[in-house]
Amino acid sequence: MYKKILVALENSRADDTLVPHNAEFARRMSSELLLVHVADGWAARNFESLKLAESSEIKEDRAYLEGVAAKLRAGGLTVATELALGNPPTEILKAASAQSCDLIAMTAHGHKLIGDFFLGSTIDKVRHNTAIPILVVRAGSAVAGA
Repeated sequence: MYKKILVALENSRADDTLVPHNAEFARRMSSELLLVHVADGWAARNFESLKLAESSEIKEDRAYLEGVAAKLRAGGLTVATELALGNPPTEILKAASAQSCDLIAMTAHGHKLIGDFFLGSTIDKVRHNTAIPILVVRAGSAVAGA
């Protein structure tokens, strides 16, 4: 049913919930995982236009992605990675489309309306701009059966 799942990583503790949920789901569905992280600091957002060298943020994010992927591969899963630079919702949608993903998995933090207004809601922007199903996992929730 879901051949390729895009897992939007934040390089935060929220990933500790998202990764196990999707690893188990991918095992059960025989799906491939595409781990995507969007570096969105100043250097990342201006990397191409200013022809910048990779910042420490970009290097750390790339190492983080590869580390998570290595653990999942060691567990027998097929995993690809993509480090995108720029606006998270835009880059998640571009990666999902370009890689023919049929599910997007993201973490919710439980912000209230005011928090989403000030912090922005990546999930909200992604869900309003795609027809691809979205799996939202609440940060801190346990994996069933784990």
